[in-house]
Amino acid sequence: MDQGSENGSTFPAFRTSPLREKVLGEVHARPFRPLPCPRTVLHYAFLTDAEEAARDHAWLSEFCISRGGHGPAPGARHHTVNFGGGTLSWEQHAEFTTYTWDGSAHEQTIFGQVPIKHPFGAAFRAPGDLLVAVRLELRGGDEGKEWRSQFDEASLTVSNLEDGAAMVATDFRQDGDGLTRVLVCNRTLSDVQSGAVVQRLLEVETYRTLAMLGLFEATRLQPDIRRFEIELAELTGQMQETSALGANQELLDKLSGLAAALEAGATASTFRFGASRAYDQIVRARLETLREEAAPGELSMASFLVRRLAPAMRTCQAIEDRQAMLSRKLARATTLLRTRVDVELEEQNRSLLESMNRRAHLQLRLQQTVEGLSVAAVSYYVVGLISYLAKAAKETGLPLPDSNLMTGISVPLVVLVIWWTVKRIRQQHGEH
Repeated sequence: MDQGSENGSTFPAFRTSPLREKVLGEVHARPFRPLPCPRTVLHYAFLTDAEEAARDHAWLSEFCISRGGHGPAPGARHHTVNFGGGTLSWEQHAEFTTYTWDGSAHEQTIFGQVPIKHPFGAAFRAPGDLLVAVRLELRGGDEGKEWRSQFDEASLTVSNLEDGAAMVATDFRQDGDGLTRVLVCNRTLSDVQSGAVVQRLLEVETYRTLAMLGLFEATRLQPDIRRFEIELAELTGQMQETSALGANQELLDKLSGLAAALEAGATASTFRFGASRAYDQIVRARLETLREEAAPGELSMASFLVRRLAPAMRTCQAIEDRQAMLSRKLARATTLLRTRVDVELEEQNRSLLESMNRRAHLQLRLQQTVEGLSVAAVSYYVVGLISYLAKAAKETGLPLPDSNLMTGISVPLVVLVIWWTVKRIRQQHGEH
């Protein structure tokens, strides 16, 4: 009987993927929390790397335990804890960590004193460099017009959200506490809808700030790319004027070094530019979800942000395009120069082989001459031996012809035999 039957279920138990719970839980990872009016929301985002994120996770666990609660589970990327009559939410992302606290506020003042019991006091430990700081006030109704004095009219945006169910005002500037002020006036939103609107507004401010990081990376890379373009133009001009192998090899080394420097910068900026595009798309998606429209006679958030984000994103895209174009040009120039160097090397190798071939022919002729001389020399010594043998045989009384006659007769025979032997040996070496 399978496990499903034992538990009273009619469905069989299948082997579960270890990622199933994480995938299903990700949908509910950051739910919209109901926010009643009036409410003050403080939101901070810190840039964090892997080590800083791990230390922050450990610190938050100790913080929660010290207050009688429980910290985030190992590997968790979000956690919520009650604090100071409000709720503190913690989230970890790819390159940043956010802390968001909401607490009750007073209706009498729009931008009054921040509640004393907020968690961002002396005991709070920032996980990394601060990038985003927002103070959002959630109020009921339209709150009159006295709130306009709290903003900079030059950059003030006033928009209706959710088909007029709420109004949002902000100037995207920092106040005396370094916080970007946002006012949300709830007209007909429920608490759950208010929570969704507030979270999306905080995400707009967070991601539009993160998206702008790509602009400064592009600004940093622009002088280097311009220098690379000038150097490439100079090197390609030198390619037309040089033909020597040594000069071409030197140019090839310079092009290779230039390509390596370009690829290093492009690789380092790939993540930043890709992240900026993703953040920009998130900002546009959140604004679209909010169904934001400019209040009569006012500037909308979408038009204000797009007017500033769009040029920044185009600058990032232009730098990426220049990097890609420069990389292709460097590749073509390097390939052309390498081909030229290879052709010159092949010409040198062919000349060297021809020289070696001539030397081999000369050695062969010299060898054949030496072989001819060696036949004569060996024959001379052999005939001399025959002469000595004939004289010795004559002295012993053997009935032999005259020794000089025998020596003379043996000369052609000996030369023929020696010549045949040398030829045979040479043929055997040739076969091997």
